[in-house]
Amino acid sequence: MVALIFVFIGALLIGIPIAFVIGCSALYYFLFVGNIPMDMIGQKLYSGCDNFVLLAIPFFILAGDLMNRSKITDSLVNFAKLLVGRIPGALAQVNVVCSIFFAGITGAGVADVAALGSVLIPSMRKEGYATDYAAAITVASSVIGPIIPPSIIMVVYSMTTGESVGALFAAGFVPGLSVGLTLMIMSYYFAIRYKHPRRTESIPFAEAVVTVRKSLTALMCPVILVGGIFSGDFTPTEAAAVACFYAMIAGVFLLKTLSFRDIVECIARSAVSSSVILLIIAMAGLFSQVMALEHLPRTAAQLILQITQNKYTYLLLVNLLLLFMGMIMETAASVILLAPILLPIAIQLGIHPLHFALVMLVNLNIGLITPPVGVCLFAAAPIAGISIEKISKAIMPFICAELFALLMITYIPELVLIVPRMLGFIR
Repeated sequence: MVALIFVFIGALLIGIPIAFVIGCSALYYFLFVGNIPMDMIGQKLYSGCDNFVLLAIPFFILAGDLMNRSKITDSLVNFAKLLVGRIPGALAQVNVVCSIFFAGITGAGVADVAALGSVLIPSMRKEGYATDYAAAITVASSVIGPIIPPSIIMVVYSMTTGESVGALFAAGFVPGLSVGLTLMIMSYYFAIRYKHPRRTESIPFAEAVVTVRKSLTALMCPVILVGGIFSGDFTPTEAAAVACFYAMIAGVFLLKTLSFRDIVECIARSAVSSSVILLIIAMAGLFSQVMALEHLPRTAAQLILQITQNKYTYLLLVNLLLLFMGMIMETAASVILLAPILLPIAIQLGIHPLHFALVMLVNLNIGLITPPVGVCLFAAAPIAGISIEKISKAIMPFICAELFALLMITYIPELVLIVPRMLGFIR
């Protein structure tokens, strides 16, 4: 087992993509340690992806891509300006609010950075904001995307642990808004300190009505998605397919910004993005067999319970572990590898599984913006035209704000459980 750990860490350090790190580690075990029949590899790779819920992933990615290509970002930005444009640090506040709205469409942090960053970073720079600050708040607010439903990573977590997707979606609302609120407070602080501009004049009522009307096309997508799931009319997979259909109708007929060529390109790009996630899931399914054969979940539980049997201390240790894992490993891979180990211990200590799920997911999503493997940093750097190092330095105060939100979510379970309880997912 020690040799397996060295193979895993070594492959990770030399820069092999995480899917192949997991797969090579499992293959090493099958060949040299476990003496497992090789035909089991194909079976486990297939069974790792043989789950109807996973069909939601390519559909959610496609829906987000179609919405991006339909240029709905402009209407969302104008609507956000109407809501928070007079608060100090107006465009930074708009950035966060847009991420909250956009979270209900894409469910992916990188899509948030790509769509909003291309609009808001140049706008903020034109208004006098420092480029690194504009990039930092754009990247920091992208964490909200995978927390507020719909969320691709929640679908992966559901597949891994058996937790209800609807319950996970319901549990994500308050944590996502909490992260957004902490970012808005931090933006307000910087606005006062550095005298960032804001809108001082009132928007005429007629103009406000036009802005709201134009934004309805974009805002209806999350309403249809989330409403359909919570009402029981759609499964998450069906809701994702409906979102794709709505995005096509809206882009082609309502906004008239989407062509047939655009749709084909979106389908091709979404297929590539989906294949990356599904490859990680397949490889992780193979590695989970290794963990089962080595009784790793039981061994880890015994080790952790020897250290502490206090659930609050356990949550602190888990947060430290996940923050580290988020810095070096892709989010989906961390969920698939760690959730089966950590969740049973949490349940044994009296932690609600839905509460633990959101603690884990919020924590790992912060990894999207932490170096050295923060994919949202890499997405923002070419848009802003500055180095990752500059963005990493500027984003540190916002990461601290998000860690404060994470602590609230960790130690105030009702922030997670209140909406699922209201909707009847839990008692």
